[in-house]
Amino acid sequence: MNNIARMQDMLEQMGLDAVLVTGEKNQRYAAGFPFTDGYVLVARHRAWLITDSRYIEAARLAVPESVTVRLYDREHPALALVKAALAEAGVEKLGVEEAELSFGRYLALEKRLGLSFRPAQSLFDRLRASKTEEELQSMVKAQRISEAALEETLPLIRPGMTEREVAAELVYRMLRHGSEGNSFDPIVVTGAKTSMPHGVPGDQVIREGDFITMDFGSLKDGYCSDMTRTVAVGSATEEMKNIYEIVLRAQLAGIAAARAGVPGKEIDGAARKVIADAGYGAYFGHGFGHSLGLDIHESPRSGPGAEEPMPVNAVVSAEPGIYLPGRFGVRIEDVLVLKEGGCEVITKAPKDLIIL
Repeated sequence: MNNIARMQDMLEQMGLDAVLVTGEKNQRYAAGFPFTDGYVLVARHRAWLITDSRYIEAARLAVPESVTVRLYDREHPALALVKAALAEAGVEKLGVEEAELSFGRYLALEKRLGLSFRPAQSLFDRLRASKTEEELQSMVKAQRISEAALEETLPLIRPGMTEREVAAELVYRMLRHGSEGNSFDPIVVTGAKTSMPHGVPGDQVIREGDFITMDFGSLKDGYCSDMTRTVAVGSATEEMKNIYEIVLRAQLAGIAAARAGVPGKEIDGAARKVIADAGYGAYFGHGFGHSLGLDIHESPRSGPGAEEPMPVNAVVSAEPGIYLPGRFGVRIEDVLVLKEGGCEVITKAPKDLIIL
């Protein structure tokens, strides 16, 4: 994916001559190449990827023609090549991702390059908030992989299995269907542990009448999917069914309110009202959703404090929940693409209560 031109337009808007990209995900966003060492430098009319012998061949094959690939080694240190490129482009106003750099590294890089840095994290936050069609296609592919894994895993779940075994099945089947890895460590919890929104799968055994919450995602072209489904094993009490129905109604209310141009807190508020009106407001502690892309959590968010209008083609999760401590919890999560008049739900897995 070539986002160099978009970044160069933003440099001009921000009054910067160039941006030095150090974060792995932002490097991939800029140069379209997943590597773990080196630098990407994007100036107004030029761009460079500077890497070592481990990645040089793959980089030359993968990056767009607008990016010059240079090899660093003992005779040609990476920062010396960066400094030469800065001089070649006549850079005076250099931006960096202040959120990606430790204070020590920030100061060391300033000293080595001989320039005072300017904050440029917002360049990536703004660009990555609104996905291109190519990015959206990758995210839909990742979502389909996750859904296929869930479809194959559900018939395997039975009393006596552990949370860890279910998580292993999901991961294995995502890989079989083409995932490049997990977009985050999967959450699989059962019984009373379902009241923990970010519970860790362990040796807890699934029992008849338990809920199981599965929150997981795959990667395609570096882009994340994210979904949660809560299912019951064998049977569910009327209380469990009622809580599930409230969460589903809350999610649908949030989805109905989700569109570009509104602040995230309005989307969150539509879902939160359903849960509060049902008397469970104290048991929904997190936000309605977050954006995702190359990272599983990106800006913007759709929570109670989210004041900024959501951009067109923001990809956000829709994941309200109710968590009754020590008893059980329910979360249902889909992924949405925000449009001017509403949203597109790219998650296609069923979400009516499944009793296995």
